[in-house]
Amino acid sequence: MDLKITPHRLSGSVSIPSSKSMTHRAIICAALAEGTSRLTGIDYSKDIDATLSIMEAFGAAFRKDGSAVTMEGITAAKETAVADCCESGSTLRFLIPVAAALGIRTEFRGQGRLPQRPITPYLRELSLKGVQFRYDNTMPFVMEGRLQSGVFRLEGDISSQFITGLLFALPLLDGDSEIVMTSPLQSKPYADMTIDCMRKFGVEVEETPESNYRVRGNQVYRAADVHMEGDFSQAAFFYVANAIGNEVVLENIPEKSVQGDRKIVEIIGEMCYNRNNGKNAAFHVDASDIPDLVPILAVLGTFGDEVSVITGAERLRIKESDRLTAVSELLNRLGGKVIVHEDGLEIHPVPQLHGGTVDSFGDHRIAMCAAIAATRCTAPVTILGAECVEKSYPAFFEDYQHLGGIANGIILE
Repeated sequence: MDLKITPHRLSGSVSIPSSKSMTHRAIICAALAEGTSRLTGIDYSKDIDATLSIMEAFGAAFRKDGSAVTMEGITAAKETAVADCCESGSTLRFLIPVAAALGIRTEFRGQGRLPQRPITPYLRELSLKGVQFRYDNTMPFVMEGRLQSGVFRLEGDISSQFITGLLFALPLLDGDSEIVMTSPLQSKPYADMTIDCMRKFGVEVEETPESNYRVRGNQVYRAADVHMEGDFSQAAFFYVANAIGNEVVLENIPEKSVQGDRKIVEIIGEMCYNRNNGKNAAFHVDASDIPDLVPILAVLGTFGDEVSVITGAERLRIKESDRLTAVSELLNRLGGKVIVHEDGLEIHPVPQLHGGTVDSFGDHRIAMCAAIAATRCTAPVTILGAECVEKSYPAFFEDYQHLGGIANGIILE
């Protein structure tokens, strides 16, 4: 689906979808728990449906009731399973150790760029602890064997998804385990979110002064009722929309949250504070802990007063697209000036953008960036492949139009 966006100011209120990161985590904990859990406030997407389907394949049972899911925890794990992760890196990396802890022989499948996203730390560490992989640098691949407890050594500059996957699995093992970080962990707020979710289901993780994680074995996940809060990574698009001249009231945003992407409020606040006090508005951000904010931060920097710089973002090259290249191409095609560096972006401000045709690169965050940038264009913007928003925010363009945005499906000649 290609969409033509006619520039128009956004105004009104929007209810931000539930945190995808939190929902993944709650589904997994509920599926591993003894008893019946009820998860409320869920906004479904392809990624969330993938996690639900795989937990069912592992032996859990669930029932959808509108925005609520009632989950019966696994009582007897299946011997074999097919795990179709679609394009969800979180689903894949969270559930490899879980399948291993349950002893399920699993064939993992994926689509889009997911088969090329690395799982190297698991291949190394899990293979030392009783797990065998039939893996040829792509998907599908098969994993079998039961995970054994012990010490797992992981580099800190990898995705925190590997930490989360192990944290879910290690309490199920017979012995105690430790995750030893061989360098400082990037995206640590996501690991903090995992530990917070596990605690709600009765499982404890100890973080040591050395930033390692100790996990006692033979713990039991207990059923819990959990409500999903709004997602700051999705809210970021509308926070930036406001910062560049729109007027959107955001609903379903918690006052307090462990989500690392709440940092968007601070970045925008500091930038706008500087402008209001006669200082040049720009930002210099280390995105190591907030990689999902990078594309929309590039839009924000485009309308600053001085050059903005993003560093610590090299891992964005292996997301649904190479997001550093994708967002720079998007903005530069519209008249922006974004320079790609090895680990980030240099964003030069421009007074306005012109219209044009841009590629979403099949990446939900790039498509949503294009729609927000279009509100400050002087001519229409055509987004190719705009349906990719279904991965995380299926109702994005409905909400966009509700706020006064003009988005019409087109067929290109």
